[in-house]
Amino acid sequence: MPTEESEYLADIARRVSSSWPPGLDSEVVYPLGDVPVTTYLRRRAADAPGEIAVSFYGYDMNFAELDERSDRFASYLRMTGVRPGDRVAVMLPNCPQFFVAFYGILKASAVHVPVNPMFKEVELAYELADSDARVLVFWDALAGIVGGVRSDSAVEQYLSVSVGECLPANPPYRLPAGLDAPPAHPSFSTSFEEALAGARSVPLEEPDIDALAALNYTGGTTGMPKGCEHTQRHMLYTAATAIQTQRLQEGVSLVYIPIFWIAGEDAGLLVPVVAGTRVVLLARWDPEAVLAAIEIYGVSAMTGTVDNYVELMELGNPGGRDLSSLRYAMAMSFVKRLNPEIRRRWREFASSACLLREAAYGMTETHTIDTFTLGFQGGDADLLSEPPVFCGLPMPGTEFKIVDFETGGLCPIGAEGEICVRSPSVTTGYWGNAEATRAALEGGWLHSGDAGMIDEGGFLHYMGRRKEMIKVNGMSVFPGELEVLLGAYPGIEAVAVVGVPDSAKGEVPVAFVKPAPAVELDAGAIEQWCRNRFATYKVPSVQVVSDLPMTTTGKVRKESLREQMLAGGKVPNQ
Repeated sequence: MPTEESEYLADIARRVSSSWPPGLDSEVVYPLGDVPVTTYLRRRAADAPGEIAVSFYGYDMNFAELDERSDRFASYLRMTGVRPGDRVAVMLPNCPQFFVAFYGILKASAVHVPVNPMFKEVELAYELADSDARVLVFWDALAGIVGGVRSDSAVEQYLSVSVGECLPANPPYRLPAGLDAPPAHPSFSTSFEEALAGARSVPLEEPDIDALAALNYTGGTTGMPKGCEHTQRHMLYTAATAIQTQRLQEGVSLVYIPIFWIAGEDAGLLVPVVAGTRVVLLARWDPEAVLAAIEIYGVSAMTGTVDNYVELMELGNPGGRDLSSLRYAMAMSFVKRLNPEIRRRWREFASSACLLREAAYGMTETHTIDTFTLGFQGGDADLLSEPPVFCGLPMPGTEFKIVDFETGGLCPIGAEGEICVRSPSVTTGYWGNAEATRAALEGGWLHSGDAGMIDEGGFLHYMGRRKEMIKVNGMSVFPGELEVLLGAYPGIEAVAVVGVPDSAKGEVPVAFVKPAPAVELDAGAIEQWCRNRFATYKVPSVQVVSDLPMTTTGKVRKESLREQMLAGGKVPNQ
């Protein structure tokens, strides 16, 4: 007999089906079959060896070279004692060597552990110890930081990468400072290039698609970061559904978001190889280099933050670059939120054929691409929806349900609760943390900790992190919603909303707003604007600030703002 949950999910599935875009396959399409991503690389190299896989400041690496060089690295790892399941940490900026290391680790059936190259010693030491990494591949410019943790690390091999060794003499656009520095391999390391050159061929079996392949660490917003266990099946499913729903089967993509991020791993390392397309890689965000790369390579798709797109428009394309090749521009609303006016301006700036839209809902635990939004922008319906953070429909093969945070009971359509997701890319668990795994995973469902709802059309809406949810006289206030709404106030460049304790109301929302250049904002005027538009309990106190504290991954440090208020920042009366 059908259970309550099965009937609930069947109802959502009917709603999703009724809203599904015409012409889009509702089943997962794997371009070359249900095989490891390493097999995709081998087949791309066999079928189109001369096709360019990665372009990096004028340096091109084709699929045959990527396949051969990653084979060499896999052989080197096996030669030096690395066995299936051993962890290999990679602490590199965006560079072609990252691709070689990533695919070499997977081919050796080892486990890729991406490490933020902006980490300091304490952060690096923690991640190396938690993952029990045996090998560290690192940028030679970070030798001081790496050397500082050696005495407390169990790492057995250090491989240093000189990014500049692959760069041409005359790059087509400017390099970030220090990228072309002469090699500076420390004495405790082996040069990555020398390791590849000296590797002899070792037989490599096809990796198990369901074996542990990566530990992608969460941001550590509560407690210390946790390693999310992912497999090549997770990677393949994520890449295949992204290609399918974002129309990335052909064309050229531009990636400057860090590829140690899981979103960057998807966009930079996985999607191009699974699709067999070129990725133009930048070491970091540089608006002038972005504009030049679009014109030079005929870029058709890119992903960035809303702030990036606004900065491009404010720059004004001083070189008169041809941006007409752009078709798909995906946006991530970390600080500034996408709205109809920004979308309209982008069409005028880039190309009338280029649609700026939200990228997806996702998290590290799910390999971060769980929904798609393409096809729902008519009349800006996605941006004008209520509640305002529109996430679109689930990827083929992915399911959502909304449950009560306290009881775990199913929430009806249109009701707010905790977002739970079930898909082929959900983490198998948190590395070495059975308690956290049990708390997050139940019956194949990942409890996200995010607040959201599913509407009448089966579309997912994101309301914010539950830990950020503010209770005002028992009423729920979601910071994400207020941040979107405040983004419409003239002259606000960025906004972050936090909750602080209040003796009368339990909590109250406080909005920290950063003015746009040459704009003066009046906190009282903004509060009055909010009173005219928001339910009374949602109206925030406003603090005008010159800047917002940011994490190394581009998110606002809300805890720092909250601590500032608790340490003596006065909350104005409402």
